[in-house]
Amino acid sequence: MSKDLFNEFEEVSAKQWKQKIQVDLKGADYNETLVWKSLDGIDVKPFYHPDETPAPARLKAPPSWNIVEQIYVSSAERANKKAREALLKGAEGLWFIIPSEEVDLKILFSEIDHEQYPIYLKTGFLSGDFVKKLNEAAGSNSKIYLHLDIIGNLARTGNWYEDLKKDHEALDAALENSVNLASVISIDTGLYQNAGATIPQQLAYAMAHVNEYFNHIKDSKLSEEKKKNIRFQFIAATGPNYFFEIAKLRALRLLFATLSGEYGLSQECHILAQPSKRNKTLYDFNVNLLRTTTECMSAVLGGANSICNMAYDAIYHKNNKFGSRIARNQLLILKHESYFEKVANPAEGSYYIETLTHQMAEKGLDIFREIEKGGGFLIQLKEGIIQRKIAQSAQKEQDLFDAGDIVLIGSNKFPNPADRMKEELELYPFLKQKPRKTLLPPILEKRLTEKMEQERLENEE
Repeated sequence: MSKDLFNEFEEVSAKQWKQKIQVDLKGADYNETLVWKSLDGIDVKPFYHPDETPAPARLKAPPSWNIVEQIYVSSAERANKKAREALLKGAEGLWFIIPSEEVDLKILFSEIDHEQYPIYLKTGFLSGDFVKKLNEAAGSNSKIYLHLDIIGNLARTGNWYEDLKKDHEALDAALENSVNLASVISIDTGLYQNAGATIPQQLAYAMAHVNEYFNHIKDSKLSEEKKKNIRFQFIAATGPNYFFEIAKLRALRLLFATLSGEYGLSQECHILAQPSKRNKTLYDFNVNLLRTTTECMSAVLGGANSICNMAYDAIYHKNNKFGSRIARNQLLILKHESYFEKVANPAEGSYYIETLTHQMAEKGLDIFREIEKGGGFLIQLKEGIIQRKIAQSAQKEQDLFDAGDIVLIGSNKFPNPADRMKEELELYPFLKQKPRKTLLPPILEKRLTEKMEQERLENEE
């Protein structure tokens, strides 16, 4: 085929396309008829053209992505056994949830090559001694990522582990004693998504959140060499808006590189993604398989380093082999049968996604600036401003769901009245609110279908 085949066709500009569309609309208003506004405040156009597309965001996306399995460590021996089995069955990384610092790390890591496989550790405590033990167990060249997030703990629980001063001192000690770890500081943006924040809000809160760490590091007594070598990681939750979620992760990298560059810190960040909890349902739970599949696809195309899928029954079942196997196999199919590992940064150059990436980054940056003008993330958390903004966005989304404008199959559309779930519950699937004294109101995660599901459970015979 001749390379000059298309030279005989004249290029059509964006203006010409709009003129043609306007003629076909026969007097109807272009913006009112064909442009729709998302919950995120983005105007979505009927077509995108290179004339109106910003320059591609040159992102340092990973060349490949890892399939990660999450394991709760109730026993180091059992968790190690589960981990080794998962690696044999296709997992390429591990995410340990560690509730106690008494866990024996040597047993937990036994026969697991943490130079080959990335290992993520999320703890329910803050301990300098644990970081030292972890650093010793890691050795050199490890791919161990500790999810230490004192600000995220404050946002989620309403309290510091100890207090502001002691928590930051523990953070400095962890940074000083973690030379063998790939990363220590983690920003959990999934909290904001699962609580109902819009995408620009998620991006803004992520940047304001990490900016608190940047300011602390800048003023800390850590050596300049140590500061430059600090690596940051993000936990992100991807929702159902396929292209928007692709753009969200790309915008996250873009904003982080811009902000960290202002402090002279590393502009690369590591992203561990997982599906959102917000749209998962108790009834007709098999539909969750479809939801998590597209959400994992968004994470891959958005440039996540690692992806940990969510089991279809995770909101009401304890961890089980069947649910874990299906979740792992979803990612294996994407990677090895759907060829989602063949191209790095495949979204680059897409007119639609590039435009969304820049729009979301700009809107997120606007909100970030407002937060900084208001004193910063910690101040606005203390004053309840962040919590109120998220609650307002969540309520708008909830109202649309209640009205049927947001559809979740099996819940507010085509429900199966024969479904019975009361006897299936191994976990409490709803928001838990225990009265307790907190320094500030915590940010609360809540699924869209909770009220509807509670009513159905009460009416089950």
